[in-house]
Amino acid sequence: MAALPKKKTAKARQGKRRSHLALTTPPIDYCPQCNSPKLAHHVCPNCGTYAGREVITIESSAKGPEKKT
Repeated sequence: MAALPKKKTAKARQGKRRSHLALTTPPIDYCPQCNSPKLAHHVCPNCGTYAGREVITIESSAKGPEKKT
């Protein structure tokens, strides 16, 4: 059998133990080609470049999304 706790753990003590488990926002870099925000170490979703070279081709549409009236 495993050991059982003798007393209830206080919420303050529990919070101190879990203090390093907090979520952080992902770091945001800016693309050197188009200066749009992108995730670090990822392909730019706006222009499709990574490390100074074009990795994917982005098809730009002349028309925007259609609006229903």
